[in-house]
Amino acid sequence: MVAMNPVSTIEWIVVFVVVTVAVTGLSRRAGWSAPFVLVVVGAAASFIPSVPTIEVEPELVLYGLLPPLLFAAAIRTSVIDVRARRDGILLLSVGLVAFTVVFVGLTAWLVVPAISLAAAFAFGAVVAPTDAVAVTAIAGRLGLPRRLVTVLEGESLLNDATALVALNAAIAAILSTVTPWSVTTDFVLAVVGGAGVGLVVGFMLAAIRKQLRAPVLDTSLSLITPFLAFILGELVHGSGVLAVVIAGLYLGYRAPVIQSAEARIAESINWRTIQFLLENAVFLFIGLNLESILEGAVSTGPGLWPTVWISLALFGALLVSRFIWMAVTTSVYRYGPRRLRERGWSWRTGVAVSFAGMRGVVTLAAVFLLPPETPGRAFLQFLAFVMVVGTLLQGLALPWIIRRLRLPPPDKNQERIEAQMLLAEAQTAGLARLDAEVTDADEERVIGRLRINAVFLADAIDNPAPEEAEPLPAAYARLRRAMIEAERDAVLAARAEGRYQEPAIRSALAFIDVEETALKAGSPKRLEG
Repeated sequence: MVAMNPVSTIEWIVVFVVVTVAVTGLSRRAGWSAPFVLVVVGAAASFIPSVPTIEVEPELVLYGLLPPLLFAAAIRTSVIDVRARRDGILLLSVGLVAFTVVFVGLTAWLVVPAISLAAAFAFGAVVAPTDAVAVTAIAGRLGLPRRLVTVLEGESLLNDATALVALNAAIAAILSTVTPWSVTTDFVLAVVGGAGVGLVVGFMLAAIRKQLRAPVLDTSLSLITPFLAFILGELVHGSGVLAVVIAGLYLGYRAPVIQSAEARIAESINWRTIQFLLENAVFLFIGLNLESILEGAVSTGPGLWPTVWISLALFGALLVSRFIWMAVTTSVYRYGPRRLRERGWSWRTGVAVSFAGMRGVVTLAAVFLLPPETPGRAFLQFLAFVMVVGTLLQGLALPWIIRRLRLPPPDKNQERIEAQMLLAEAQTAGLARLDAEVTDADEERVIGRLRINAVFLADAIDNPAPEEAEPLPAAYARLRRAMIEAERDAVLAARAEGRYQEPAIRSALAFIDVEETALKAGSPKRLEG
């Protein structure tokens, strides 16, 4: 960013956050793609003279933005689902990335004037990885099948490592020479080193956090985890991106064992907030770079119409490469060995995956990693920007495509029933533990209250209400929500009247909030949404 005094910088940061929140909120209410709208708003703002010029620092994006974004997504990703779909995820995160690098790289070498083959492959690596933010946002809105969502999220989490290794090899070729052996060695080292560091960081922090009782301390360690994993991964010449993802997956899986309920609630809220601000701010940031990127493209590019045709050719190559790979992959799953046929997906699923290839923050950061010696560097930066915007536009058509494909949505009713059955099992286990813990000194009224609350859900499952009546858990949740609302109003009225001190008020409100959070998490409406 251009030089500004500290006060001015803070003012612009505030404006940046306010615009990000406002545009995202309005886009969601209107049913638009928030990432695309943010890019458009940022691009328009970049031409306003009073808006400061944004200069991209790749290290800031790679070390400051990418780790927390990946970690926030990883801790919410199911390790069980990733393990079950590991073959499809690896085919996309490794195989598709490598194929895209070659296919798009050769196309760039043919259509971009005065570009070397190494620089062309570097561009292919820049645009190869899909964006976890955009994919997750769209997948969450469309109600896609769980299997498809798992594959797309797993791809977007892991393909960054493959793309960055390919980019490093291409940059080395630009500056000197590389061999197939050195590329293979770098890839193996990146995977082994990154995965190893991620597991070590996850294991060590899990052991430490298990001993902590204060949610503030637990959350503080959580906030530094992605940066710690990324830095250590890069220090051992592994993939920092992969280290962050592995650490996030491990800690997310172990969270119920190593954290208190309060710490888990705090961590979830904090990371959701961080993810919301960063993921949406990144797209606004992409748009704010348009003016400077255009200046470089105009000064080094081949002219208006050649630039249009080159952009269309490269965007077409990016789409075609994904379609070709998915067609081959789907064919192998459909007609290959029996083990693959049993795990395969339909052609409709393959088409859906083909269209879900949005690019974003990694592409933006990676293109600015190209060394100054790269032929046509400024023009390649502009082309990368075009690829990001083009794929976001493509994402706008994804809801229409999904509806036409008629993919089966998740069975919300089945998921609700399974969740209630699991809760009933948990209540049964709790009753058994209660019987083991009770002593003669325990007050019978306390024991009776515990039994009533624990037995209720299991009894509601075993003896459901008539079909025309409201389900018992739903009735309980409805009435309890009304009670909670009245309880909160009473506490707030007491505070307004000054009858209690502030610590007592805060404690009472916190207790009510925790119960309301638990009630929402277990209610049928919440489980369906």
